[in-house]
Amino acid sequence: MEPDLEVVQIRRGESFKAWSHGYPFHTVRWHFHPEYELHQVVATSGRYFVGDFIGEFEPGNLVLTGPNLPHNWVSDLPAECTIPLRGRILQFSEEFIGDLMKVMPELSGLAALLEFSRRGALFTRSTSDALAPLMEEIVTANGVRRIELFMMILGVLGRARKARPLSSPNYLPDPSGYMSAGMNKALAFIRKNLTQPFGETELAAIAGQSQSAFSRSFRRHTGMSLVQYVKRLRINLACQILMSDEQASITDICFEVGFNNLSNFNRQFLAEKGMPPSRFRRLLAHNIDAARAA
Repeated sequence: MEPDLEVVQIRRGESFKAWSHGYPFHTVRWHFHPEYELHQVVATSGRYFVGDFIGEFEPGNLVLTGPNLPHNWVSDLPAECTIPLRGRILQFSEEFIGDLMKVMPELSGLAALLEFSRRGALFTRSTSDALAPLMEEIVTANGVRRIELFMMILGVLGRARKARPLSSPNYLPDPSGYMSAGMNKALAFIRKNLTQPFGETELAAIAGQSQSAFSRSFRRHTGMSLVQYVKRLRINLACQILMSDEQASITDICFEVGFNNLSNFNRQFLAEKGMPPSRFRRLLAHNIDAARAA
């Protein structure tokens, strides 16, 4: 089975994406993306797949996957059981880390690790424990503090010992093969232009299909219509901004993520998250204050 392309939307004005999710979650599937990904399991155990590797994971599992390496973590939970926080993820592009290493030659020692990660790098529990508080903080950090934490995380990874590769040396991910499918070309276009206006006719042309065939294929591929898919991605991006930028107004966020009507944004946010964005922000602030007081 070919992996699906995951749309990794790094917010304009930010260098990388740091986020968390529960389980089940829509990105939990056999997928790939051109970004590096540091994936830390916080809760649950189960089976994970990286390239041609299959293994068992538990809390503390910490893996760095290189560009376009297919992967998936499947938790072993009873039916209908949900977990609010399963893992934390840090994603950054090959271009970003490459440029950073050019500007800061002291980071050149990471080159071997990044190359190693193309097979999937599994770190020890001690490395995972050292990174845990940094991964927790970076998800909600702002401004310069995000960069500080990112560099600290790179430092821990760069000093880590006994990391082991997961996929076999002969396993070579073939993104050109994945991307040859017209649907994944359309998904890549959505990824790059999520906050801009586009329509099904344009995407169908990219996929090399008629509009009706594209509509049917898109629903089979993603489990939802194009409108639902784009709405979900834009609402998720809005949540990231609400979590990371306390100063951004809800109106500004509405237009930044691609909506052109505030009342429609509020209505769609409510339908997707079960609460309006203003309440989402208040609950988030309350949660942060409670954590600080603990």
